[in-house]
Amino acid sequence: MPKLQVNNLVRSATFFQHAGISIVFVFMPIIAQGVTDSIFEIGLLVTSFSFAQILSEIYFGRHSDKKGTRLKFIRIGFVGCAIAFGMHYFATDLSMFFIVRIAAGIATGIMIPAMIAYTYEANIDKKRAATVISFHALGWLAGIVAAGVTNDLKLIFLISAAAFIIGLLFTIKLPNPIQEKELKPGTIKKVISKNKFLFLSLLLRHIGAAAVWVILPLMIMEKWGGDLYHISIVYVANTVTAFILMNVMASKIHLSNVTKFKMGIGATTFVFVGLTFVTEWWMAMPFMALVGATWAFLFIGGNFHLMDNNPRSTSSGIFSSTLSIATVIGPVIGGAIAFFFDYIAVMYFAIAIIICAFVVSLKIENKKILS
Repeated sequence: MPKLQVNNLVRSATFFQHAGISIVFVFMPIIAQGVTDSIFEIGLLVTSFSFAQILSEIYFGRHSDKKGTRLKFIRIGFVGCAIAFGMHYFATDLSMFFIVRIAAGIATGIMIPAMIAYTYEANIDKKRAATVISFHALGWLAGIVAAGVTNDLKLIFLISAAAFIIGLLFTIKLPNPIQEKELKPGTIKKVISKNKFLFLSLLLRHIGAAAVWVILPLMIMEKWGGDLYHISIVYVANTVTAFILMNVMASKIHLSNVTKFKMGIGATTFVFVGLTFVTEWWMAMPFMALVGATWAFLFIGGNFHLMDNNPRSTSSGIFSSTLSIATVIGPVIGGAIAFFFDYIAVMYFAIAIIICAFVVSLKIENKKILS
């Protein structure tokens, strides 16, 4: 099958994959308010998804390398997500929401590392893979817009499930190349050890960001005078910028992957400095655009550096699970700080920890890592 056709199928599958995730994820703090009044419990509910994703991404990412196939894990993940996200519709109390969020975390963890590795391996020119992965951001954009237009916190669960079913259909025609099996013992530990500064800086950065994301939708509505659809508008600035920059990276931005990663980590600090001065919902948009730019740099730079030097599904799985670990820790910290202090105190925490992340990232060596 021609590479262009393969890439277009992967683009479409990636688009619907992340549309299905984002339509629920971004609005979960608002959804959770329907079953609990506690900002701390809202934080715990958000983290339950990510906690399940941590274990799933590490296990199935490594298993994908051991089996030497990606497509099976991608398809199983789509089926699992369609079921798990669809079951959100029937959740009526906090306990049920915890169950379906954990199931959704496991299902997404099955396919995300395999999808990234499949995309990377499908392109001889690895820079072109960034244009395919950019549909990750475009999918988030579509999901956020769909949620805002729908303006119904129950109907979005059914739309999410439908997105995963459509994404699955695009995988049917994908070729199923068999990769060399990675059977060496201790590979996960070895990948983490070789790339400890990258993973640590990523973890710290995303803890700060995730602490803010759990309270940002609430701030938009409670403090900055926004409505539900304004949340979508604010987040659109993020995803549009990420999509554009990921595509530009393929041909226009000639920086090393490590340099891109460091820039993405460090520039995130300015996002939360800026958000501390916001007084109306629309003022958050330029700072969310900056989030999209920083995300494009750190996501492409970090993942491509890892896959250049390590077993691909394993390393991309650890990258994704690091984000998930941060999404477990961050909302708990953010919820606790907001409960005991206020929303702005969460921003100050994010600024401090992301500065630490940037300092750690400076220790990453800008050269090929030898096995």
